[in-house]
Amino acid sequence: MNSISRKEFLHCTAMAGVSFLLPSINAFAVEQPGKKIRVAIIGCGSVSTQYLPHLSKSPYVELVSTCDIIYDRAKQAAAKYNIPNHYSHIDQLLAGAPFDLMITLTDMQEHGRLNKQALLAGRNVWSEKPMANTYKEGRALLDLAKEKKLRIWGAPAVVNSPQFAFMSKAIQEGKLGKVSSAHAHYGHLGPTWSAFFYEKGGGSLPDLGVYNLATLTGLLGPALSVMAMTSIVTTERTVDNKGKVNVEAEDNAMVLMDHGNGIISHVQCGFNYFDPYGHEGKGQEKPTITIWGTHGNMSLIGYDWAPSGVDMATHTNEKTQRFVPDPKTYVWQEGASVISRSMVTGEEPLIAAEHALHVLEIIEAARESGSSGKRIKLKSRFKYPVV
Repeated sequence: MNSISRKEFLHCTAMAGVSFLLPSINAFAVEQPGKKIRVAIIGCGSVSTQYLPHLSKSPYVELVSTCDIIYDRAKQAAAKYNIPNHYSHIDQLLAGAPFDLMITLTDMQEHGRLNKQALLAGRNVWSEKPMANTYKEGRALLDLAKEKKLRIWGAPAVVNSPQFAFMSKAIQEGKLGKVSSAHAHYGHLGPTWSAFFYEKGGGSLPDLGVYNLATLTGLLGPALSVMAMTSIVTTERTVDNKGKVNVEAEDNAMVLMDHGNGIISHVQCGFNYFDPYGHEGKGQEKPTITIWGTHGNMSLIGYDWAPSGVDMATHTNEKTQRFVPDPKTYVWQEGASVISRSMVTGEEPLIAAEHALHVLEIIEAARESGSSGKRIKLKSRFKYPVV
């Protein structure tokens, strides 16, 4: 009997799962030259101000509708980007002007419910992170998409960056030798514009740690188990939309992941980090992710959602060198634009719902481990290597 490596096993089982759960992107490909994907935005708050400029410039996107429970925000966004329709409720959105893809940019606690409504109404979905509030809810969304012959994708889009591709290729080619360890961190003093970050279902893990978790699992493979500690450092916050609120979700987290083959990684994130680069991360030119192996090490410069290069040193060239220094070819808000392009061209994107779902399971497991003190085994997998 022929044996296969863990990487080959994960790739085969993940691809079998993909083909069973979801139709090929080719099923949505539009063959007519100049055809565009009709897009509706739900949630016209701060994140939409980054998405809409990118979407408006895409040759594959027709912006059809905006929707927000604060109706003025939907009207203002529609006016600014010449979008013909605007609504105050998802029921109106789904019953209104036809569209192909709903982009969910609301409070994260609402993502699962809204994404389910869109799938039930026959719409494909791109969701900001997380795509659901629990792994069980996310898996049900994936099953529903399969049943309806639709697709759902979830942020973040960190696997799209050329820096991620370089790091993945270096690992696959053995440039680092046998990989042993990795560390990632991301934190600041916390958002001030909305209470949902601090309410139940929010937290630093699904807001910040999610990026590092997606990057490290994308580079090192799915996590097999998780141990973690979480805490609340600042028990009360003052936010724009509700004034003073009690903090219910973790604002400090340390997560250990076992990727198999002896590889252990660590992610730390929180809303209590003094960071001179702030929430926008401008000017960050220091490593935030580092991977070590027996023949070398490499570090991602800048945040994984805004990378500006990769520093690498190996046993054949011990002097650290900077690679892929261009920070402009990838932006964190490009996910929905990339998915729209894929729906037109039929090219399967690197971003996969299974990967987003795996990260969601890690977040849930980290919280369980933090409260129980136990090591939590994971069951989800995704196609690996991503690149």
